[in-house]
Amino acid sequence: MKAYSKKLVKILSVKQYKSKLTKYRENKHLQRLMTLSVSNNLFDATWYQEHYGAFPNDFEAFKDYLYKSTFANVNPSSGFDTEHYLRNNLDIYLQGVSPLLHYFNYGRKENRQIAPATVRWQPKSQLIAKDNVDWQLQNIAICLHIFYDDFVDKFADCLKSFPIDVDVFVAAASQEIKEKVEEQYAQLLTVKKLKVAIVPNRGRNFGPMLVEFGKELLNYDLLCHLHSKKSLYSGREQTQWFDYLNQYLFKDRHVVACMLRLFAEHKNLGMYYPTSFWMMPSWVNHWTCNKPFAKSFIEDWGIDVSDNFLNYPVGGMFWVRPEAIKQLLETNYDYDSFPEEPLPNDGSWLHALERALGLLVEKNNYEQFFYHPQAAKFTQDKSYIFANYYKPPTQLITELQGFEVISFDIFDTILRRKYTEPDFAKFQVGEVLTEQSIVATPQAFVDFRNRAEHEIRVQKKFIGDVNIIEIYHRLGQLLGCDEEQAMSWLELEFSFDLNSILPKDEMVQVLHHLSDLGKEIWLVSDSYYTSSQIRTMLRKIGISAPYSLFLSCEQQLRKDNGTMWKMLSEKVNFLRAKCIHIGDNVRADAQLCGDYGFTNMHILNPVDKWQASGLKPKFKDSSEMDKTNILKWGPLMSNLGRYPFFGE
Repeated sequence: MKAYSKKLVKILSVKQYKSKLTKYRENKHLQRLMTLSVSNNLFDATWYQEHYGAFPNDFEAFKDYLYKSTFANVNPSSGFDTEHYLRNNLDIYLQGVSPLLHYFNYGRKENRQIAPATVRWQPKSQLIAKDNVDWQLQNIAICLHIFYDDFVDKFADCLKSFPIDVDVFVAAASQEIKEKVEEQYAQLLTVKKLKVAIVPNRGRNFGPMLVEFGKELLNYDLLCHLHSKKSLYSGREQTQWFDYLNQYLFKDRHVVACMLRLFAEHKNLGMYYPTSFWMMPSWVNHWTCNKPFAKSFIEDWGIDVSDNFLNYPVGGMFWVRPEAIKQLLETNYDYDSFPEEPLPNDGSWLHALERALGLLVEKNNYEQFFYHPQAAKFTQDKSYIFANYYKPPTQLITELQGFEVISFDIFDTILRRKYTEPDFAKFQVGEVLTEQSIVATPQAFVDFRNRAEHEIRVQKKFIGDVNIIEIYHRLGQLLGCDEEQAMSWLELEFSFDLNSILPKDEMVQVLHHLSDLGKEIWLVSDSYYTSSQIRTMLRKIGISAPYSLFLSCEQQLRKDNGTMWKMLSEKVNFLRAKCIHIGDNVRADAQLCGDYGFTNMHILNPVDKWQASGLKPKFKDSSEMDKTNILKWGPLMSNLGRYPFFGE
């Protein structure tokens, strides 16, 4: 080592020498770590290369794993599960450290648990790129939105090693970024044409692309859209989501070359992106609260948004044939077309646009394809969006028993309706009243019933909640009947609904098991039913464990606007970390619940599990109820959705 150091110092500057020496020592340390990993059966170079590609030698394969495992759920062998280690040690994930590196340096001494590699999802189909496909002639545009100046260098490194020449369009957030881009990118041999525009902080990453470059991008065969992305929390800049997307969209030379070949060979392929970032919540591929913002896309493009879950480029980065999204690119936009900052974390026109892109591609008779890094495969299998909903009851209990307070939603979580459709009891009341010539049709009664509920909410200025007694009092006024008759209809609706109520047996068993372990059970629901009516339903499905009941109509607080969670968070205060809530509504039971510091577990309701199983037909969004459809498909959906995960 000394002879090596003396020789180096003669020919290098002190700074260069120190850099070389540091790299030399790092490599020595990593080589020792690789030897240790191999001896403990935690790194297997042959296994790794069979899964993730060829490398010049075993050490290069090992370094590739250490790098990628900071942001991707690749595994070093069959004996070590990267995702398990990081999900169970979020402090390590937030530090951006390779889990295997941490395990040998610290984790073993700290008794951090490891697990064998688990296949959580395997593509049912595979696209294989052919080496002989001529992809060099692609006319390609790279469109970058750069808000953070350190991303200029990151994108430059990717462009420098890009496999073919490209035209580059950059939306820069400042003059300084513009100058830095022009200085660096103009020198790159892979950049044929460079166009840079300074843009305002409006429209996030989509606005500048559409305003500055939209129509020009229609002239290209392929378009790659990327933007600088980071999260600022936990005392460290979090770039793992960006690193994941950037690696498999722009940086990984092998993946990019294969992707370009697939586009060249398969003219029907219109959009590509990697499967959703694995550390995102299970419900990330859901419309959440964004369907109302998609109205213009539905009207202008004719897309169907009836499914709750969908495939889309989560994070807004993707490759696409401009022809496949021509309606978007050819529209005239200015910056006033986009909502002003600050934007909410979710629920805006831009969030809806991101979700609508894949639907637009398919509307234009193109198809989407994806890359799944853990399996190292390209595929058109869309089922990855449900990969995190595999959870046998034993695993569910294991995950829940570490909490002291277990909170359950009620409807579609611990109980289900025989015919699935929640308004079917109203329809049945309408049938009775139609026979009595009180209303013209059953649907007319449903409309009156829902109108009465809405008018009470308007009267209360949407503060608090309404109960079923208030609703039927108002309904009686609308239909010109006395209080006694209106209350008889109320009892009829509850009777029909109660008659349809069935237990979600496995979930009821889980609830009782947790109660037997001494856990505190909460039942939390946005409901117009009174506590007496809800307790009657709970007795019917066999709930005998002690519980605390929190109902919106009695608390005058709702989950879906956050007021219920605010109250409950104040109730438990610093003990929130020991509480978990389980429910099927993405907005009310997951997003807002999490905003108030509660751990939460989203489950599939019967309609969503039906979709996840790939079954058709299903109920469509409609103002008109179809009794034949409800009677035919409702019981099948209800039975399939009895357990809200796969693996029952």
